Amino acid sequence: YIAKEFSKIPHSNVECILTNSVRADSLPVMLTFEDPSAFRVKSFWELVRALGVFRLCSVPILVNNCGKIMSIAQTLLGKRLFALFMRPSVYAQFVAGESEGEIAQSMEKMSCLGLRPMLAVPIEEDLGESSGEHRYDQNLASMLECVSMSHSNTWSKDPMMQLKITALISPELCVKLTTLLSEQQYDLDLLVRAMEGESISFPGLQDSENEHFLCGLQRLNKVGEASANKVRVLVDAEYTYMNSALSLVTTAMMKKFNQDSAWIWNTYQCYLKESRSLLLKAVRLSISESFCLGVKLVRGAYMDKERNLAKKEGRSEPVHESWEHTNDSYNGSLDILLELISQDPQRYRVIVATHNEKSVQHAVQRMEELGIDKDGGSVCFGQLLGMCDHVSLTLAQQGYLVYKSVPYGSVDDTLPYLVRRAQENRTVLQGIRKERDLLRQELRRRLKQAQSAPCSTNQKQAQ
Repeated sequence: YIAKEFSKIPHSNVECILTNSVRADSLPVMLTFEDPSAFRVKSFWELVRALGVFRLCSVPILVNNCGKIMSIAQTLLGKRLFALFMRPSVYAQFVAGESEGEIAQSMEKMSCLGLRPMLAVPIEEDLGESSGEHRYDQNLASMLECVSMSHSNTWSKDPMMQLKITALISPELCVKLTTLLSEQQYDLDLLVRAMEGESISFPGLQDSENEHFLCGLQRLNKVGEASANKVRVLVDAEYTYMNSALSLVTTAMMKKFNQDSAWIWNTYQCYLKESRSLLLKAVRLSISESFCLGVKLVRGAYMDKERNLAKKEGRSEPVHESWEHTNDSYNGSLDILLELISQDPQRYRVIVATHNEKSVQHAVQRMEELGIDKDGGSVCFGQLLGMCDHVSLTLAQQGYLVYKSVPYGSVDDTLPYLVRRAQENRTVLQGIRKERDLLRQELRRRLKQAQSAPCSTNQKQAQ
């Protein structure tokens, strides 16, 4: 009903209709995440490793300077010794492995736990890191390999992978496009035609920029063609100074590949003040352009940089003033999507990508109220590999669809990725006290069990 009525009402009234959907916050919460037994599937070494890594991650000075510390350690120890130290510790906690055999082993174990992998190639660029057309073509080969790996194995019934646009198109061009888009809009049909190989001249771009943009769009088209009807590709959002460009090319991919189902998804960062309006715009566009909409809903990870940049440029901060406002933004956007899914579960999909227990509980409760199947595929949950397992495992045990974001590659390849994720998620890393407590409880239980086992054996022998 909502989908049909969207096209009949003024855009100014859309948000009122959606945000006034019925809520029943008085209903009891279905799930709690207080049971340490969720960790009984982990080995003794995995418990010890997680506790050690989380203890280090809870020290602000280590997280804030982890890039420098690792660089110094690598210089002092050499690459080989440094890799030997990292592999069984931080690397093993957050990375699936390097070879396909190692990755397969990690994924099979995850599958046994009821979790689904969402593979992530740890390739991305920021301003000043552009590496040339040949490097982007190499990145494309890595992305296509990720598509193949996700699809050719039996790890997941409905495989997903992550994609960074800046691995295939230069950040500098994305920034320029974002500036241009604030003054004029590019027609989606033109982008689709360019993706398919037509030589399009986009206004505002120099010849070299236009040529690179065409190459980038064709690279994205190859990813879309390889993944369509096989693997769902979740495109990450990045910084506000390039997000408009990222959304533009992602929407063009949606228009081409999401006719029958949501194979290309876009990410919405709810810590941004404009996140609600961006989401509503995407919903309206999916209706007017007749494509299915897939949404990865996150809070956001670039808060410090966004605030510092806004202060430096003398403009208002793009992120919400408080954590409470961000929570309201996240849960409000989630309500909109769940309402749409309840009306048309084939047209809309969402991954509730969060480590926030209250938002997970809110999603579960609203799914129950709206009659959304927990295993229907339209709603799933997502957390990072090696983190928030007490939430992931509990959800999986209750029959919900849960994906873990799984980076893979060598220590050298994944180290920059891990450093960025640590710094972007420092507030999450420093706030994992509850998970550490649950890990300790399970570890103590095992130690007590091990101590009591010899006593029981001795008593039987005496008898």
